[in-house]
Amino acid sequence: MAASAASWAGDDAARIRGIVETAIRPVMAEHDVPGMAVALTIDGQAFYFNYGLASKQGNVPVTERTLFELGSISKTFTGLLAAYAQVSGKLSLADHPGKFMPRLKGSAIDRAKLLHLGTYTAGGLPLQFPDDIMDEAQTTSYFQAWAPDAEPGKFRRYSNPSIGLLGHIAALALDGDFAEAIETRLFPELGLNSSYVRVPQEAMADYAWGYDQANNPIRVNRGPLDAQAYGVKSSTADMIRYVQANIDPSPLKAPWRRAIKDTHQGYFTVGDMVQGLGWEHYRHPITLDRLLEGNSRGMALEPRIATPLVPPELSSGLTLFNKTGSTNGFGAYVAFIPQKQIGIVMLANRNFPIPARIRAAYAIMEQLTPF
Repeated sequence: MAASAASWAGDDAARIRGIVETAIRPVMAEHDVPGMAVALTIDGQAFYFNYGLASKQGNVPVTERTLFELGSISKTFTGLLAAYAQVSGKLSLADHPGKFMPRLKGSAIDRAKLLHLGTYTAGGLPLQFPDDIMDEAQTTSYFQAWAPDAEPGKFRRYSNPSIGLLGHIAALALDGDFAEAIETRLFPELGLNSSYVRVPQEAMADYAWGYDQANNPIRVNRGPLDAQAYGVKSSTADMIRYVQANIDPSPLKAPWRRAIKDTHQGYFTVGDMVQGLGWEHYRHPITLDRLLEGNSRGMALEPRIATPLVPPELSSGLTLFNKTGSTNGFGAYVAFIPQKQIGIVMLANRNFPIPARIRAAYAIMEQLTPF
């Protein structure tokens, strides 16, 4: 029988460590992961577990301050910025892209709403931009010429260009650049002191090297709308604080509390998964098989029927929120259950298989709170 989160947080840190190490060390060994930082929050208390190296060249150990590339977990910040822009009266998710980007007026993409961009339901935008799209002008031209293969709201097709365009528009609505809006508005309001889109020189010593499948050191390449889709770098110290803010946003200023609540809305169901702004969530209790399916390769690469929730459904009862993220050299996973006040962050400097991340996180959380 799994113990309650409260009993673990209160008097058994050593046993928590044993649970984490039993799940994490075999995964690191099997997939040759150089370094991993894991953090848990249980009833508002944070626990940190650090393994291996942030840099094999410099023999630099991982700590809770080590910066990892979050990959697509960055999309949850993009969703939050868009929600904040809506709360602030700068946009509505019912708006169309052409309102903020006049060059898109009358194009096929302008038939979609901003909500469709944020939930990957605009009508078939692909996972990635074509390789020949490099700069802002080419990106805008791409959206002007894009031809959908379905009406907005019919199918979910996971897409960096889709949520990337939402982030770009949210920043325009807030009269700024996306990276600037994230780094000077969002991160400070959430108390995230070691999170960046553009890692400054003074923080580079904390920036881990990722490792590709040939064990070459690697970091993320720039691309169109990369900051919005996969560009955030952060630490477990910051990310567990972010999870705590999602579990209990009451210490935040009112607009940010409301924005977080809006990112917890469900807009479409896709199988057992409910698609929100960035976050994907499930009714709890949830089986491991259902969670694996919701984070499967097919879910990422194939169009899936999307059933709209009208009106949007604010999560009620027990709900598990989660998001995976990957770049060529990094792999990450975040999950939390607000009603149980428990959450986990896993950041690694290798893009190891998503099912291995899900299984490890599930094994840890299952022992800390009954699933």
